[in-house]
Amino acid sequence: MDFNDVSLTALRVFRAVAEQGTFTAAAAALGYTQSAVSRQIAAIERAAGAELLERRREGVLLTAAGRVVMRRATVVLDEIEAAARELSGLPESGGTVRLGWIPTAGAVLVPRALTTLRRTDPGLLVIGREGTTPALVRALRAGSVDLALLASAPPFRAPDAESPPLVLQTLTERALCLALPAAHPLARGDFVDVADLRGQRWIAGPSAGEDRLMGVWPGLDERPAIVHTVRDWLAKLQLVAAGCGLTTVPAALAVAAPPGVRILPVRGGPQEQRRQLLARLPQPPTEAVTRVAAVLRAAALDTDVPQGSP
Repeated sequence: MDFNDVSLTALRVFRAVAEQGTFTAAAAALGYTQSAVSRQIAAIERAAGAELLERRREGVLLTAAGRVVMRRATVVLDEIEAAARELSGLPESGGTVRLGWIPTAGAVLVPRALTTLRRTDPGLLVIGREGTTPALVRALRAGSVDLALLASAPPFRAPDAESPPLVLQTLTERALCLALPAAHPLARGDFVDVADLRGQRWIAGPSAGEDRLMGVWPGLDERPAIVHTVRDWLAKLQLVAAGCGLTTVPAALAVAAPPGVRILPVRGGPQEQRRQLLARLPQPPTEAVTRVAAVLRAAALDTDVPQGSP
């Protein structure tokens, strides 16, 4: 099989595996069986005459040949997608930016930035996707997103050890806060003492990245009582409003809290800082990417809200 005969399906599958980091995750994202993904990868590697993916226990990494194929595949797939958009009448004149974001950024920061861009750059098309920080870093490396909003917790290491390093800019650095039911006894003041968190019930998220128990206050000197495990931030906050437990939130989510929830700072222990980063590959950005990055930086400044708001 000649590489000129590689199908678009094989290219899409290859890109998905590179972005997701495992065959299993790529299959789930595409709605394929894992055996179908394996067959497509085997076919594209036969056509390339080289291994494109380095298989490791913790996942896959692109080989040197894989990076060549990914770079070219991204161009091909982007052009196909651009043609589909043009045929459907979507705007193209202002350029296209592929933006990835973590869920908490999608709750406040991204909608604000997109609202501004619709007013200032109506011809610019932003194609968005939500993901975890590790998945978005892989997407940047694979060339399938241009910009990514990432999360970082102390000790604030680089998001990966690959070369060249990603270009990172800190958009916000704020203390982690606590979301609790407005009727909860701890919600009566303007802050919560860390000693009062012992024995509380917690609403946690699936483990991801540096926050191994997302939603549980870091450093508790007891085994936390987790009553609900929830991925979606809105669902977490609605459960808090219903009096089901407490959860941690970035300070910026205070403006998105539903009625019945208070967002308060925690005192009496080390400050738990969290950063929101804007990341891209080190090559010079396009004008459209530069414009989107500038609007995201401005929107990040606007999300600085007072802590302790109801």
